[in-house]
Amino acid sequence: MRVGDLPLPAYLHEIYANLGIDTLYPPQAECVEKGLFEGKNLLVAVPTASGKTLIAEMAMHYHVSRGGKCLYIVPLKALASEKYEDFSRKKVKVGISTGDFDRRDENLGRYDIIVATSEKVDSLLRNRAPWLPDITLLVVDEVHLLDSTDRGPTLEMVMTKMRAKIPRLQVIALSATIGNPRVLAGWLDAGVVTGTWRPVDLRQGVYLNGEISFGNGIRKVPPVSRTEDVNLLLDTVGEGGQCLVFVSSRKNAEAFAKRAAKALTCSDPGLLECASRLKKIAVTETEQALAGCVAMGSAFHHAGLSREARGIVEDAFRKGLVKCIASTPTLAAGLNLPARRVVIRDYRRYEAGMGMVPIPAREYHQMAGRAGRPGLDPYGEAVLIAKDEAEAQNLQEFYINAQPEDVHSQCADESVLLTHVLSLVASGFARTYEGLLEFLDGTLYCYQHQGGRILETVTRRALQFLENAEMVTSLDGHLSATEYGHLVSLLYIDPRGAEMIVKTLSSAREYSDMGLLHLVCSTPDMFTLYISNRDLYYLERFVLEHEDELWTPLSIGDEEEFFRALKTALVLRDWGNEVPVETVCERYSIGTGDVHALVESSNWLLHASSRLAALYAPRYAPAVRELEVCIKHGVRRELLPLVRIRNIGRVRARSLYANGITTPEELRSADPVKLASILGRGVAQSVVKQLDADIREDDEDEDPGGQSRLDSFSGGV
Repeated sequence: MRVGDLPLPAYLHEIYANLGIDTLYPPQAECVEKGLFEGKNLLVAVPTASGKTLIAEMAMHYHVSRGGKCLYIVPLKALASEKYEDFSRKKVKVGISTGDFDRRDENLGRYDIIVATSEKVDSLLRNRAPWLPDITLLVVDEVHLLDSTDRGPTLEMVMTKMRAKIPRLQVIALSATIGNPRVLAGWLDAGVVTGTWRPVDLRQGVYLNGEISFGNGIRKVPPVSRTEDVNLLLDTVGEGGQCLVFVSSRKNAEAFAKRAAKALTCSDPGLLECASRLKKIAVTETEQALAGCVAMGSAFHHAGLSREARGIVEDAFRKGLVKCIASTPTLAAGLNLPARRVVIRDYRRYEAGMGMVPIPAREYHQMAGRAGRPGLDPYGEAVLIAKDEAEAQNLQEFYINAQPEDVHSQCADESVLLTHVLSLVASGFARTYEGLLEFLDGTLYCYQHQGGRILETVTRRALQFLENAEMVTSLDGHLSATEYGHLVSLLYIDPRGAEMIVKTLSSAREYSDMGLLHLVCSTPDMFTLYISNRDLYYLERFVLEHEDELWTPLSIGDEEEFFRALKTALVLRDWGNEVPVETVCERYSIGTGDVHALVESSNWLLHASSRLAALYAPRYAPAVRELEVCIKHGVRRELLPLVRIRNIGRVRARSLYANGITTPEELRSADPVKLASILGRGVAQSVVKQLDADIREDDEDEDPGGQSRLDSFSGGV
């Protein structure tokens, strides 16, 4: 099927012609035949690299050319950024939304295509973003994540809400790993496009005793190293390919990258430039080690690295400079980083309470699907490593020959459903108990369980909790959210966490930063750090010395949760006390990326706490709000007036303060030469212009005080 014959706008035909895209892949052609341009719902379950994104892209441009608006849902912020950049190159207005959960983001309505995470879309639905009813096409990428206990329920509710809100909505769901595509298609009233076709042949095999055993032959791997994984890497690089190596932990990723760096003999000036960029932003020994590896052509990739460092590695790999990346499985969850050979070195990973357990077949297929770069590789190879013949046979049976697991709804869990029941009542999707059940009847869970009696029972219990918490009222069968319930829903926090915050703030005898941080880190929404035996000594000592500062008591049976929350709170306390990032990372054995992730999560919960405090503990509200800003910028309270100014972050603010400049007014009247010596000439000029403009704005508004309004300043970097 020729692209030129499709009902696409002229500009897109021109773009595709310039890119050399003139004929559709078989799965793409099948989508057209099954109603892609006729408003039909489609479930596209085909291998990675077989053109799923182009299917969605063609449909979106078709809708836009006819006055429609499109919403593209992804599971990860990094993937959202990647899709945003890709879609923005093709002459339509593209918006992206992954941030604050209590904003309506009305400006997004100006765009033709909006890229967002499922959590953000759920928040937009709760906040009744006015442009949502204008959506004519919903694209759901990685739809198999409906099966995830973390993200699945939110994605399922978003899809159900969007279909209920917009009856004529076209839905296109994409995935490479669904074991039961016809079940999902039945739920979505969708046509099914499945198959095994790929533009690059995928060979899957097991490595044992120097050989890779594929289904149709054997490939010998030269033993140039003592270790099997390095031999597999050098074999790939030797014939001009790149390699992804998936391992079970961050330490393993770093260790392999270091061994690979010693074995590789790369000497490209581009690598030295990348390594130099990494060194400039490195604040930990781990990031310094990454720079050293990249200089030699290898890298590691995990969530402990900063986003900027991960971005440099990804870009260098796409350009062919870095020959191998050793990664934890997170890299396989959507980022477009294909390679000639994918080595799944560790097929077991640690899970709390269970030890080392085998990964699901779906996860293996996600990793294997990264093998083979279209247009660059003649084939792709996915290789598992076995220790003996018995293990080799098991790997062949349970991974290579196995289909991905079936996707099952995860929304019947009471702790999960609680927040969604509240949002359904607060946003008006359901106004009675019967209305709730009618809405839930449209979920995947009810479709898979022919009505879902368990869901009905769980819903009743969730409503009882919400009524007891005074978030929802029931009068003559009519359900409505209270002011408290509306706020909790709009803030996008777990109702159980909201109750913890409200009850603790209301009963606290005196305010404590540490008490609030530990409280926030104890809520269900907060990811907390793993604790080792080494951590317990200083954590127990801290409790003994600071027991009066902590609001949440240590109780028998909850010791691990208590100490995990405490360790996380201590990281945030140190960050807010301006402890250098490298010191925080070393002190708590974490990475730069971990610190930033914790700050981001806690800032959302601290913001929610300040809003709840304003209602139920107003005497603490100012202190809570101040702590929110302190943690956001990583500063002590005396720097708050300065960090509210654009381009003034924690380092510049402390430098100004140390030089006697403590307020915006003092900054505006400071000697320009002194200011330039502290901030640099460019930043100093920018800051002064900003303050001058704000003063003029105040004069125009006839502010009787004649002073700058601090709340008009944006936060610095």
